[in-house]
Amino acid sequence: MEKNIPTTQIQKCTLVIASPEIESGLFFRGVILICEHNPGGSFGILINKPLDLDLPEEIITLGEITNPHVSIRAGGPIQTNQMMLLHTQTQTEQQTLHVCDGVYLGGDLQLLHEMMTEDKDSPCIHLCFGYAGWTPGQLEREFLDGSWYIHPANERYIFHTEPENLWRTILRDMGGKYATLSTIPEDLSVN
Repeated sequence: MEKNIPTTQIQKCTLVIASPEIESGLFFRGVILICEHNPGGSFGILINKPLDLDLPEEIITLGEITNPHVSIRAGGPIQTNQMMLLHTQTQTEQQTLHVCDGVYLGGDLQLLHEMMTEDKDSPCIHLCFGYAGWTPGQLEREFLDGSWYIHPANERYIFHTEPENLWRTILRDMGGKYATLSTIPEDLSVN
């Protein structure tokens, strides 16, 4: 098992985890994978909000999907009609953005069709609708104001942890006060 080294700065391959101060909306208990962070701003994909929707037939017919590792996610509040592919397909480095070890963003419809119809050693795929974005310095300010926690990303969190457990799992892995926060019930009236 890899060591969890604390992250002290936001960068590509960082998870941005919603603090309990975010009490509602799409980012409530959200976990965002930072895919790009530079002086021009930040771009990320929300990875723990499943969506239940049918894909348009021009993308793929549901009967053709043989890959058991396909999920559909709300990627963020910006351009929610735009689909982004977050996946583990390593043979596509020329046409995708390498986000972190074993995690890639991008690809065309042909690649999507190939990945979704593979059944032997099939890659994990999140079809993410929308994304999260911040202007220069905005995410850092929100982090310093206590809206977000940060932690290193890895393939296990992104593709192999159930989305409904991801927020809690990461906080527990961070230890200390974060582990205590992971036990807060979603609905405080149940407390």
